[in-house]
Amino acid sequence: MINENQPVLAMILKGYPRISETFISNEIRLLEKRGVKIHIISMRKPREDFTHKSISEIKAKVSYLPSTLEGCLEELFGSTNHDAGLKDPRYGSDQEFTQRIDKIWENFRETGSEASFKHMLQAEYIVEKILPGSDIFHIHAHFAHSPTSVARNASKLSGLPFSFTAHAKDIYTQAPEKITAKISEAKFAVTCTGYNCKYLEEIAPEGKPIHKVYHGIDLRLFTSDKEYSTSAPYEIFTVARFTPKKGLPTVFKALKTLADRGIDFAYKIVGDGDDRDSTLALIEELGLSDRCTWVGTKPHEEVLELYRTADLFALGCEIAENGDRDGIPNVLAESMAMSVPVVATTVSGIPELVENGKTGILVEPGDYLAMADAMEKILTDQDLRQVMIPAAKKKVHDIFDNRYWINILADVYELYGIKASD
Repeated sequence: MINENQPVLAMILKGYPRISETFISNEIRLLEKRGVKIHIISMRKPREDFTHKSISEIKAKVSYLPSTLEGCLEELFGSTNHDAGLKDPRYGSDQEFTQRIDKIWENFRETGSEASFKHMLQAEYIVEKILPGSDIFHIHAHFAHSPTSVARNASKLSGLPFSFTAHAKDIYTQAPEKITAKISEAKFAVTCTGYNCKYLEEIAPEGKPIHKVYHGIDLRLFTSDKEYSTSAPYEIFTVARFTPKKGLPTVFKALKTLADRGIDFAYKIVGDGDDRDSTLALIEELGLSDRCTWVGTKPHEEVLELYRTADLFALGCEIAENGDRDGIPNVLAESMAMSVPVVATTVSGIPELVENGKTGILVEPGDYLAMADAMEKILTDQDLRQVMIPAAKKKVHDIFDNRYWINILADVYELYGIKASD
């Protein structure tokens, strides 16, 4: 039970709510049930015009930061003119404000980065506009890039401690020394896979622990009594953002191989993204338009219905040119829990959940022929399905129950003085 007068944990997010980040909203919802009082600080307003139903269960207050440099200047100083704003007599006599502004300019002189300058101003917005009267005593950020930069800056300006959770792209697309610096100043750091944990431990300052906490899924939402056996025409399914790290071309080329082998199937893909046009064009180029259906982005309830009719889930994750990669995509766990066998790749933390030949089949990223072979085997080998599907469900229940992991996370918070209401 949350006490109205208890200290508040600020949670800095890139955007809220986001349809693709149910793991974060689930974490907030479960922490609240555990008795943690949270104030969400979002760097961006939602892009989608709908949300998952679970969002309605979250009680946290939500504050939105100005998302542009001009917006920060306008909100803080009433002008987009740097000098005019900083000389505003309303703040000239405020010694603490002046000291914070000095720190912001010092940071800008050191980095010369407009993005860094914006993150400092967003941090000042938090200190000036959000912290007063809020009872916030600790700042936690999700993702180790810009949200953690803002949290780190807000910590410098306010004196409050900060921590962060690192996920995937945010780890591998920035220089290791930048993450090392953030870890060194943070009170603690969390990450969502053993793969990530090992990497972060290697670059963390000595004595700074990294806590592994899987996202997990709400197993109560993913239940199925469907038959394990199947027959043609097969239903194949993918949920993914249209971005290079998801390896969708590998999946499509594998589907083309299945079609060339005379295997009768229909394919649905849920998702969207910056690479939408090239992704959909590849489907047409491969001559798969009559077999493939893009259904756009869908809320959780509609995705569940697609799981219930699917015979196979396929995902071709790979390491993108810029280093971006997945951790453990929750959709794999959801599929396994819904009695839908999975074919995926050996990238990152995926083998921690999908054991090759036991709870799914893994292939090397980019190897579409091996993926086609794996798809065909899972679809046609009914004896394998009878063994693999229940083993996959057991694996998810054993290691990916979010109610278990949220208690682990709450225990981590408590180690550092972030306690739930008694």
